[in-house]
Amino acid sequence: MESVVFNKAYGFAVNVVRMYKNLTEQKREFVLSKQCLRSGTAIGALVSEAKHAQSKADFLNKMNIALKESNETQYWLNLLKDTEYLSKEDFEPLYADSIELTRMLASIVKTTKQNLSK
Repeated sequence: MESVVFNKAYGFAVNVVRMYKNLTEQKREFVLSKQCLRSGTAIGALVSEAKHAQSKADFLNKMNIALKESNETQYWLNLLKDTEYLSKEDFEPLYADSIELTRMLASIVKTTKQNLSK
């Protein structure tokens, strides 16, 4: 059974890939979009890895890195918007999803840290 955070991260990654394809094909933008592609798709990969973590500490580490990738993705999305590569209409749903993912991951990290310290 898949987790809610995995499903959200996977769907987000699909949308980031579509954004990347659009930016490279339509706007010929390769550098910023590639950075966003890397961080945006890494989130789901790390969540997937965490499902088979060797320990609670390994799980926490992978989720913490996923959280960092989510924060980095928000930076790249903002930069793409502010440099007018992404329109407001394309930016807003992606950014909203990235915020939701970041909140989910932050909650998982916080709860896992609390459980490890018990």
